[in-house]
Amino acid sequence: MSRARVPFWDPEGSRHGGLPTYPWRMAPPHLATKRQLAADGLRPGGQPVCAQVMWRTRSHGGRAAGVPATIGVAYLYDRALAKPKREPTAAQREAIAKALRARRICPECQVERDYCVPRRYGVCLDCHERPERPGGGS
Repeated sequence: MSRARVPFWDPEGSRHGGLPTYPWRMAPPHLATKRQLAADGLRPGGQPVCAQVMWRTRSHGGRAAGVPATIGVAYLYDRALAKPKREPTAAQREAIAKALRARRICPECQVERDYCVPRRYGVCLDCHERPERPGGGS
């Protein structure tokens, strides 16, 4: 194991807030992040975080409380305790489709576009580019 990874090797959890800690790509295979669970069609399902992966970063991205900005942290969950992802009901799917359609309708010309109306302008790109519109056009 390289010297850079040694500070993060703590499977007993005695040094890093009581959680078992592993270096990048060295966690046991039965543990997974939320994204890895989601890719497998699973969710944590209310289980507590059971371990963490830590690594050094070059960016300022330490998100956990008390973790320096040059340390990355990803929380791990037990795959055996994970539950299947919930499927949205027909009513939920219909509500989402309705909300997305409303985002494509320009409030000025009332035309449904094949893109979401940019919030920056509040109108579709055609209405924004019209020369008679204040602030529009070049």
